[in-house]
Amino acid sequence: MVHVIVVLFILVTQVSAYRNCPKCGKIKVPYPLSTDENCGDPRYRIYCNNGALEFMSASGFYYKILSINPKANKLIIKPPLIQENTCYSSDLDQGGLMLDENLPFNISTRNTVMLFNCSDNILLSPLNCSSSSFCREFEEVGEGCGCKGTLCCHFLKDSSMTSHRIRARLGGCTAYTCVVDKQPDEPLESWNFGIELQWLPPF
Repeated sequence: MVHVIVVLFILVTQVSAYRNCPKCGKIKVPYPLSTDENCGDPRYRIYCNNGALEFMSASGFYYKILSINPKANKLIIKPPLIQENTCYSSDLDQGGLMLDENLPFNISTRNTVMLFNCSDNILLSPLNCSSSSFCREFEEVGEGCGCKGTLCCHFLKDSSMTSHRIRARLGGCTAYTCVVDKQPDEPLESWNFGIELQWLPPF
């Protein structure tokens, strides 16, 4: 009986070691996320590059992972930089953020997206492009200054929209940023900049 218990303990330990990836920098990598073919589930691939945990889009652009909430099956990635003295997102050449629809990740509905340097065509959309849009606050500080005076809008990424893309393109909107769980009267210094992704649990 003791022999059986010991064997079972060894098997459980081996499975646990196989399924859980080591930390990347200071961030734990919970199952099913995978940084290597020998741990996690390969469908949930993320990358540990020089001690920084990163998520790769369908177009091959890397976004830094800021935090992971394994209980909620969610992670937050850093929005692309808006290049200095321009109003272009650093992922503009890739068309913005695009997720592979064959993988178990999607963009959550807690993201408030702000678009900048947009063409007039966007005024035909239901987005908030008024002078009271949140994007006007962002234009006043930091990297948003390069977009000051451009046509900008914001929207809440809800379930009626594609959950696999935030588009940036010439002839449309050339820059964007995003805030997680934005509250109506929340001051800019309290905004949680990031793009929240969620994953479907493995079967």
